[in-house]
Amino acid sequence: MKRKLLLALISATMFTGAYGGDWSTIKIGTEGAYPPWNGTNAAGELEGAEIDFGNEACARMGVDCEWVTQDWDGIIPALLNGKYDIIIAGMSITEERKEKVNFTNGYMNDGARFWTLKGSGLADMSIAGVTKVNMNNAGGKELAAVGQLIAAFEGKTICVQSSTTHANFASQYMSGNSVVKFYQTVDDHNLDLIAGRCDAVLSDVASAIDFMETDQGSGAVFTGPTFS
Repeated sequence: MKRKLLLALISATMFTGAYGGDWSTIKIGTEGAYPPWNGTNAAGELEGAEIDFGNEACARMGVDCEWVTQDWDGIIPALLNGKYDIIIAGMSITEERKEKVNFTNGYMNDGARFWTLKGSGLADMSIAGVTKVNMNNAGGKELAAVGQLIAAFEGKTICVQSSTTHANFASQYMSGNSVVKFYQTVDDHNLDLIAGRCDAVLSDVASAIDFMETDQGSGAVFTGPTFS
């Protein structure tokens, strides 16, 4: 999502099968623009839960960590090109990605939701009487919920970060009746929602909550079910 729904550490088979060599320093790729998992503070320093996690892991292994920031849409290609050794960047485990990289066990799964501005007419929608929709094994009830969402968002603009599972979902299900806009970072689509250039955003729950807890995002609320 991001993307994101099930997060994991990723390596290029550590790395194309070569376990030898000097691993006293490990280069870690991250986006640095996906709070609360990984972000950049006002001083230009990386921060967030995944940054803390990676630093702690390196300390326990007795190795030095070197963090490398990379735009999200190029984060796997940069790994495959040797820019860094491993990714810690809030990435969903998907079959498509598993064809290119190896994942550890997932360490978080908070789902994805649509969110909008209070008073927009889209807030707090009840969809098909369900609060959670598992798209991995979507049956009649799940597809009915998606159908209601498609109808509710007809003619609206939905904003998502590009190269994410959220973008895939929006492109597959929402683009026929809605306008789907793609953004390089979550900050970009968050600001467009506040500015009225989006009717709703689809992102992972934790990222949305992080923004909603700021003064700027205090006017945003979730709507519809949680998707996994």
